[in-house]
Amino acid sequence: MTPDTARANRLWAYLIVEELVRNGVDFFCVAPGSRSTPLVAALAGNLRAENLVHFDERGTAFAALGYARATGRPAAWITTSGTAVANGLPAVAEAATDGVPMILLTADRPPELRQTGANQTIDQPDIFGDFVRWSFDLPAPDLSVDPTSVLTTVDQAVYRARRAPKGPVHLNLMFREPFLPNTEDEGERELAPGKWRESGIPYTRYAVTEPEVGEGEAERLWDELRPVKRGLVVAGRLESELQGKAVLRLAEALGWPLLPDVGSQVRLGAGSRKAAAFYDALLADGGFREEHAPEAVLHFGSRALSKRLERFLAVAAPDPYVVVRENPFRLDPAHRVTHSVEAAIPRFCSALVRAAGRNPAAADVAWRGGWLKASAGLEERLDRIFAGPRELGEPLVARLVSRHIPEDHGLVLASSMPVRDADTFAATDGPPVPVAANRGASGIDGTVATAAGFARGSGRGVTMLIGDLALLHDLNSLAMLRDLPVVVVVLNNDGGGIFSFLPVSRHQGFFEPYFGTPHGLGFEGAAAMFGLRYDNPRSAAEFVEVYEAACGGGRPALVEIRTRRDENVAQHHDLLGRLVSG
Repeated sequence: MTPDTARANRLWAYLIVEELVRNGVDFFCVAPGSRSTPLVAALAGNLRAENLVHFDERGTAFAALGYARATGRPAAWITTSGTAVANGLPAVAEAATDGVPMILLTADRPPELRQTGANQTIDQPDIFGDFVRWSFDLPAPDLSVDPTSVLTTVDQAVYRARRAPKGPVHLNLMFREPFLPNTEDEGERELAPGKWRESGIPYTRYAVTEPEVGEGEAERLWDELRPVKRGLVVAGRLESELQGKAVLRLAEALGWPLLPDVGSQVRLGAGSRKAAAFYDALLADGGFREEHAPEAVLHFGSRALSKRLERFLAVAAPDPYVVVRENPFRLDPAHRVTHSVEAAIPRFCSALVRAAGRNPAAADVAWRGGWLKASAGLEERLDRIFAGPRELGEPLVARLVSRHIPEDHGLVLASSMPVRDADTFAATDGPPVPVAANRGASGIDGTVATAAGFARGSGRGVTMLIGDLALLHDLNSLAMLRDLPVVVVVLNNDGGGIFSFLPVSRHQGFFEPYFGTPHGLGFEGAAAMFGLRYDNPRSAAEFVEVYEAACGGGRPALVEIRTRRDENVAQHHDLLGRLVSG
């Protein structure tokens, strides 16, 4: 190769990183690798770029996901070629399913090495399939190619990641050896377009405007909703507090009860007292379900966590059943939706509030009050139950975390039981902290890395509630927490606790080795290995003491609670039984 190869690599990598930063993508998650050397060199030379470096590509991809969940802005993921790229797929699938923006920068071999048996070479250009919103296979850097083509490609990638439907985009970047010139600077930057170089702004600027919700469209929908006496507003997972509060205001304006998912950003804090926060437990009561079937439903955001709610609405078959999302994707697993609206949620809510103001709702006043009173009654009952002998079970831990989490923390919830327990049992008198959970594809992958990215993006401390298998699955990501105020609360029931709630648990002949999967491991050694403070409280009072101390310490900590899967199942059934029976 000629010396121009190395110079072209350095120029194009500089253009890519600088243009991303100009577009507001200034956080890069990097796993070391040789083929991505030009990108890493450009990143190291850009003083406005921040980075998170970690040795596992899967972890860095989930860290990028967590950062975007906290900020609403994409992070860039840099990786070398080969199976390193494939390690990003779980995070990419989650981001695609839940509409989280990401910029995937995958280094690759040049075309003459593809399908030749060359080392560390796989078919990368379409490796993420339909999970990416857009992908482009850039040619190997060449000084004879107009550098503006690199800039406009980066600008398009950022635009496609951030416009609706938001999600991951993939730039596959071929680099030939030698990757860099031997000297620090041979004037490659002077080959960049002069006007661009001096401007400090992106080469191509995309104007993204949210379409106004037509008043006529809102009026037409309101004509169908206005006669409804018994309607429900469901808040599924929402991206921001702004969206959650808009939905809450709409529910109050309509006189309909709001059923807020734990990821709705209005399930925690005093605002949740204006909603039927304990609807999941309410729907465990067959009599309540029969008496509270809705005539209509307005559902906002992604899917709600509660299976009871999903079954309840499938049986009730309300008409109209309206789903409002900021993307074009279908959300209708029971095939009951009659209206699907793609709109900016705050604007849509405002338009519908105005329509209702001009032509007031016919809602049954007692309907909303009944839901809220029943929900508040369940919370009072729950407090009475937990006021007795307080074994440190998993539902109680979720409730204590929601009540004692600091106001300046965020809450990251792992899939399976932690997110379900928070959804069902979280208190309404704790702070309204932001909540994140990877419930798009609902995988076990990358929860610790997601929390690390969320902490970096939000600038907050983070409490993470996680199960033992999810923590084992992402154990090496504890290394990302060394300089972050992240408190890991791990519920260790020695296996896959959620399977004990499923019908397969009745098949004792094979259930335990194949589904229970006991491992006999604890996490004190892992905490020591990665430099985390460790506590193992045995009572509720001790948990609150060590948890508050860990949160106040300003450094990473791991709090391990040991439980038994059989006792956990019995406790959940007993709790719901006592709540329903009164």
